[in-house]
Amino acid sequence: MSLQVEIAHRAGEFSLDVAFTADGRVTSLFGPSGSGKTTVVNVIAGLTRPLRGRIAIDDLVLLDTEAGIDLPPHRRRLGYVFQEGRLFPHLTVRQNLLYGRFFAPKGGDLVGFDAVVDMLGIGHLLGRRPRLLSGGEKQRVAIGRALLANPRLLLMDEPLSALDDARRQEVLPFLARLRDEALVPIVHVSHDLSEVVELASHLVVLDEGRIAAAGTLAEVMGRLDVACLSARRDAGVVIELRVAGHDEAEGLSFLDGRLGRLVVQKIDAPLGAPRRLWIHARDVILATGVPGSVSAQNILPARVIEVVTRGDGADVLLDCGGDRLIARVTRRAVAELGLAPGLAVSAIVKSQALA
Repeated sequence: MSLQVEIAHRAGEFSLDVAFTADGRVTSLFGPSGSGKTTVVNVIAGLTRPLRGRIAIDDLVLLDTEAGIDLPPHRRRLGYVFQEGRLFPHLTVRQNLLYGRFFAPKGGDLVGFDAVVDMLGIGHLLGRRPRLLSGGEKQRVAIGRALLANPRLLLMDEPLSALDDARRQEVLPFLARLRDEALVPIVHVSHDLSEVVELASHLVVLDEGRIAAAGTLAEVMGRLDVACLSARRDAGVVIELRVAGHDEAEGLSFLDGRLGRLVVQKIDAPLGAPRRLWIHARDVILATGVPGSVSAQNILPARVIEVVTRGDGADVLLDCGGDRLIARVTRRAVAELGLAPGLAVSAIVKSQALA
């Protein structure tokens, strides 16, 4: 599926001017509060009509202001999951789910009720009413209701922001399973970078109503010029690897990728399973040459691509066999190590940092 978005809009002092195309399974809109993320989703849903815009899913045009096309929300066949579950309080979970099925188009292949219930782990909740559900359970039911409407696209606006940390960790695995099994493309809004890293395949970064960056998750996370990413303490890159082995006695696992082999704390995954690592810039140490006796398990050959100074520190972009890493170091380290584009270095990452 290809989603094409072009929007120009103004609301009071705020102006929005964005254009992007997304082809991934999950496209995350990320940025600080007030950057325009929810406005973009509401335009896609048909809840907000922009001053000018065009929205298309593959060859189906939902909105084209110049051509006079503006499908009403009910004809766009989009599922929308809000920050709160917004379930009908007088209906049971089963009845709330079946309400979603009422809006599914007649005929054609419909996602199965039992399959959705199993995927979201809500079978034991079917007879309950919403007041007896936790926040995480309500969100899972709301997602199921949206899926059972057989949408072309699922919109999720900060679906975890109203939950505490425990409930967030409860729901995140189900969102990942939804991404992998439901085969419904998702546009996901968040200001939580850890949630984005967990779920996204494509990332659009918004800042003050404009696009700061757009592309695959790995491409965007590997850039030093995106201020709302690089200025964060959790700045870093995302690496895709596969499980190569386990050391049960030591409690370790081995992951292989283009950058080589990484040693991490033991993970419960079969050989060959894909795994995504978020390697924080603050956890990467640089050395010139090959270090001698050190306790770190992960020492990777790398070459400096770019050095960007920030205040009293600097971010160093590295090439590791085709994958990128970012190291956050002091200006003093830049001077003492002579860090500059083209320099060969060793990137050291603790296994504990890759848990």
